[in-house]
Amino acid sequence: MDARGIFLFLAILATAKTEELCSARETVEVVENNVVGDLVETLTLAEGVTASLVEPTGPFILDGNRLLATEVLDFETSQTHVVRVLCGKDDPNISPLNRVIVVIVLNVNDNAPVFDKTTYQIGVNELLPEGALLNQFPATDRDPDTTLYYTLTPAMNYFRLQSYENPRLVINNIMDYDKVQNVQLVLRAQDTPLSGSDGEVSFTGTATIEVTVLDVDNRPPWFQPCKKYEVAGAVICQNTGYSSLVKLNEMQAEPLMLTPGPLHAIDGDVGINEAIKYSFLGGNEDGLFQINENTGNISVLRPVDVLGNIGLTILAAQTPTSSQFATTSFTVSVVVQSNHKPKFERPSYQSVVSSVGAMATDPNNDDEPLQIVALDEDYASMEGKNPHIVYRIIGSNDFSIIQGYLFMTKDLPDDTLSLQVEAVDTSNKEKATAELSVKVKMEKVPIPPGSFGLGDMAALGATLGVLLFMCVVVIGVLACRLQRGKADWKKIHEASNFRSSLGQDLGGEKQGVQYTNEAFQHDEDDDSVGPGSPYVTKVEEGPSENLVFKSSVTALGSLLEGDDISQASSDKDKEVKPILTKERRLEEGYKAVWFKEDIDPNAKEEVLIIPDRREDDSEGEDEDGPAKPSKVVFSESDMDSGLGVKLEDAAEDSDGDNNLKLNL
Repeated sequence: MDARGIFLFLAILATAKTEELCSARETVEVVENNVVGDLVETLTLAEGVTASLVEPTGPFILDGNRLLATEVLDFETSQTHVVRVLCGKDDPNISPLNRVIVVIVLNVNDNAPVFDKTTYQIGVNELLPEGALLNQFPATDRDPDTTLYYTLTPAMNYFRLQSYENPRLVINNIMDYDKVQNVQLVLRAQDTPLSGSDGEVSFTGTATIEVTVLDVDNRPPWFQPCKKYEVAGAVICQNTGYSSLVKLNEMQAEPLMLTPGPLHAIDGDVGINEAIKYSFLGGNEDGLFQINENTGNISVLRPVDVLGNIGLTILAAQTPTSSQFATTSFTVSVVVQSNHKPKFERPSYQSVVSSVGAMATDPNNDDEPLQIVALDEDYASMEGKNPHIVYRIIGSNDFSIIQGYLFMTKDLPDDTLSLQVEAVDTSNKEKATAELSVKVKMEKVPIPPGSFGLGDMAALGATLGVLLFMCVVVIGVLACRLQRGKADWKKIHEASNFRSSLGQDLGGEKQGVQYTNEAFQHDEDDDSVGPGSPYVTKVEEGPSENLVFKSSVTALGSLLEGDDISQASSDKDKEVKPILTKERRLEEGYKAVWFKEDIDPNAKEEVLIIPDRREDDSEGEDEDGPAKPSKVVFSESDMDSGLGVKLEDAAEDSDGDNNLKLNL
């Protein structure tokens, strides 16, 4: 049985016989944080009975029959109080008795969460992976059975809490020491849910977390000076190397002066900053140079007797973790002893420049191109021309010197500029300067007399366009005439094929005149003697006609290569189909062959082409009169020798313009 139960049991036993004197509740509940003087309980007293506190201890008083609180009750200090009340009368025959009242203090949320420190300081290594767990920072609350809820501010994306109810710090993003070294966070604890307390009083507590990002050894040494680059999230620092000069055959006791110098490297992890040791990695096999491992100073151990450049590699390693190291180049130029510095030919130069990219001229030398020259007496054998000298304009990027000639590289307003030109001997860094006056006079280039303007060029273009059009027209006319002549040759060739076919016999020996329709194969040519041709033909046999026409066909075929007429001569061995008739038919599309005696017995040996009287030719007859028949004349000499064929009109007085003769 707990203390509360014992008090109640005693109170019941003690008051069992005094109920007739006074009565009160055995237990009374009072909310903590009450006001002093608040009523705790009211006793019921019998007539003539008085009540008093027995050994009045605790935060209560008895005022008549009222039990009052004299202090503010605190649940966290004391959760129950026992009050003993003595009830009695003035009658000595009635013994006074005790009444016990147990006062129970009720809890309310009246305490804020408290952290054990107001400020926490922790160190966190850089490059920790996302999700890594760090320290935990819980708060406490005096109110029992209270759940605390936490928030972290500001939200810097580097850290987060494991949960709203668990104040463990977690890596949210990988940190880089070069980007962030310190982070300050505020952790807040609240004794009500973050979503809302439904009107309940809420108390909070805060603490500061100071995070120091610790550099880890993940970078090699960096030679100085260097330029930083970020590659795939990693930072590197590039050094271009060092250089120095050594005079030929001279001993130098002091350490070499390096450019850019001096030789120096630092730990890439600046938060660690380990010591650096220097050494030669290559190029010093003959032991000509010596390097101080702590300072990086380089000395020459003996005179150098060879002109030129010597390349070495320098190693910088961290100590004691020598696994982190870096290398750089070191170039030593061995040069001749210089007894004279470069010297300009003139103490000052004047020039005039008129446009960007134009060479500056010398107004004191008939506007000839200005040449800036610095001589070196150490190169007397070369007329003082030191090949190691370079020129530059001091303090200006608007001009450039190329092989001693001055050029303007930027548009400038008309003005006279006072500049300085510098000559530097790159082999020993010796310099010389001279004054330079540049007069900028931008000039517009005038159009020379007699040259063409825009209007002239436009007129010329129009003229050329007209000439081109005329040439195209002439070419078209020539092409049409050539095509027309080609059609005439096709007619001759087809007639020749037909006449040649007349002399063929299936038996091989000439039995008489043979007639075939091979000459009428080219329907697509309206001008040819084919199945659709508007012509009829009469052929007279002769003793040597077959041989003559065969030769003619071969010659014409070679001249008209590529046309369809070559196919006609190749068809001569095909089956012969006679189409002879003595009836003269004028139906459209019909072709017939007559013997010459049927038309003109007295005619000379010739092939006469008579056009058909087609329906489409009737109009031409009505308008221009009857059309003249064309004929192909084969002279006796030509037929025997195969030397020529003549195409002419049927009229005896035909013009020579319509005659076409081809010597085969």
